[in-house]
Amino acid sequence: MSSQSVFGKTQSDSNGSHLEGMKLFAGSAHVELGQRVAAALGIELGRMMNSQFADGEIRIMVEESARGNDIFILQPTCAPTNDNCMELFIMLDAFRRASARNITVVMPYYGYARQDKKVKPREPITARLVADILEMCGATRVVAIDLHAEQIQGFFTIPVDHLYGFPILGQYFVDRGYREMDDVVVVSPDVAGVGRASSLAKMIGAGLVVINKRRPRPNVTEVVEIVGEFEGKRCIMIDDMIDTGGSIINGANALIDRGASEVRVCCSHPVLSKDATHRLQASCISEIVTLDTIPIAPEMLVPKLTILPSAPLLADAIRRIHCNESVSELFGDYK
Repeated sequence: MSSQSVFGKTQSDSNGSHLEGMKLFAGSAHVELGQRVAAALGIELGRMMNSQFADGEIRIMVEESARGNDIFILQPTCAPTNDNCMELFIMLDAFRRASARNITVVMPYYGYARQDKKVKPREPITARLVADILEMCGATRVVAIDLHAEQIQGFFTIPVDHLYGFPILGQYFVDRGYREMDDVVVVSPDVAGVGRASSLAKMIGAGLVVINKRRPRPNVTEVVEIVGEFEGKRCIMIDDMIDTGGSIINGANALIDRGASEVRVCCSHPVLSKDATHRLQASCISEIVTLDTIPIAPEMLVPKLTILPSAPLLADAIRRIHCNESVSELFGDYK
């Protein structure tokens, strides 16, 4: 796993005094990421007991004072999504009742984000429901990386800091010389992701290609057309998440079949359901680059998979929030 980052080294430029009154706790969804963020901040993770009753109910016990503190809870709501969401709600209630001054939920991955609007009659808007429950449970702020839809920020009445993963992904390709190559294009796998792909393309000085696809049902896509020049070029496809890998593989196959020289893919959230990594390993894709916003089981690791750290970004954002500094300045060089 690469340790390089385009963001500041929070630990090296601090003596801890500016973080007084702040505590970071991690739920069980991604304890390792919580530990890495704490190390980047130069602090220890807060002490909290997480267990279950005999019938599977979640039991949370905060083992140190939270009164009057800025509390940060790190918990991606990844699989098992329902358990991790419920655990987060219970943690919020515990800290609210412990008289915390502020409670910021750090959700590197925001689960249920794909249900952000009504497409058919009688469908729920689950992304809004999760936002409502977070606020009801006591969250005073939310931090997330690459929301599936940016309008989710508007589902909250509390502040939302939306962080972007493309600078980390882009720096990876810059370090490998892709900015000096004249045969590189960045590909958006759908029209909705054009903004993300455009930002990466500008960062590495590449052209932009867009795949127009239709989705007849969840996790199933069909490529309709590809807009842009990509024949004989190295393609970097970027998306916010890879779930089953089906749409990414279909897009890569379409690019290769129509003349692309190679396809590499990158994303912020490695959802990687079922046997996704093994399907990606067996595909025409040369490399899969992702952040560590979601834990990846050892049996899911494959040679083509490269995992980049998100802890420096999260740590810098947490420090800025606690110190009342601008979070948007983190991305000032990339706008």
